[in-house]
Amino acid sequence: MCHGTLLMTAFFIFSLLNMSVIRAEGEAESAVKIKSIPVSKNIYMLTGKGGNIGVFLGEDGTFMVDDQFAPLSDKILAAVKSLGGEMPRFLVNTHFHGDHTGGNENLGKKGALIISHNNVRTRLANGSTIAAFSMKTAAQAEPALPLVTFSEMMSLHINEDLVELIHVPHAHTDGDSYIHFEKANVVHAGDIYFNGFYPFIDAAHGGSLQGVIHAANSILAITDKNSKIIPGHGPLSNKQQLVKYRDMLQVTYQRLLKLKNEGVSVVEAISRKPLADLENQWGGGMFTGDQWIEVIYPAIY
Repeated sequence: MCHGTLLMTAFFIFSLLNMSVIRAEGEAESAVKIKSIPVSKNIYMLTGKGGNIGVFLGEDGTFMVDDQFAPLSDKILAAVKSLGGEMPRFLVNTHFHGDHTGGNENLGKKGALIISHNNVRTRLANGSTIAAFSMKTAAQAEPALPLVTFSEMMSLHINEDLVELIHVPHAHTDGDSYIHFEKANVVHAGDIYFNGFYPFIDAAHGGSLQGVIHAANSILAITDKNSKIIPGHGPLSNKQQLVKYRDMLQVTYQRLLKLKNEGVSVVEAISRKPLADLENQWGGGMFTGDQWIEVIYPAIY
């Protein structure tokens, strides 16, 4: 497959995550079902179309992590209500991509307090372009913008737990945070973690492969064999599976960095098939190994 064909294929796949494309697919969204997966006593993972949502229920109010796409907001809120929750009092954005923040405006208008890293608000307020895919996202209106932002870490004492929002620099983007529910022993990893397949890394907005590795290590440092980990995409996970994912990222980084240091172009790197032995386990998601190399090669340094 030639360089141009690979790029177009990767463009098509990533476009499925772009809010403007998804919003145009009204019929597809009308068929989406929001499913809830129990994680711990009062924490659930919701799946639908877009990034996995975390829901934490309790007397202090419903706490939600990410919100998929705007047309799904009513279905998501109905799912929360079916679990015994209410309109989210708090909404955390793990990063700015539209499959995680598309419902911000709807929930913001209904009174949710939106929280994120500083860079998430900046990206949403200014709009963004992913040059590699010629994709543009318009600047968001005030109800969609996080009202509370932080630079490194933020703690909430809510529902008899300590919930920590921890920023990890230059990972999937430059604004990623993971959420640690300390007593529940649960982590929502956002798009730091694509469980079971190669991840997208947004180099155009500060992401890097080594940053994702550091972020995965940060999560591993606070988890144990009993921890539950909600990935940004893919099924509910645990520490053992995250270790395998981190190891795959490290192997990929070492191999591609070696090629890059040798001055090998992305086309030549692809032709050498440096990820051939990883393909069966990790190449069945968004990207094949060849497509993934093309997307992440700029994020190797």
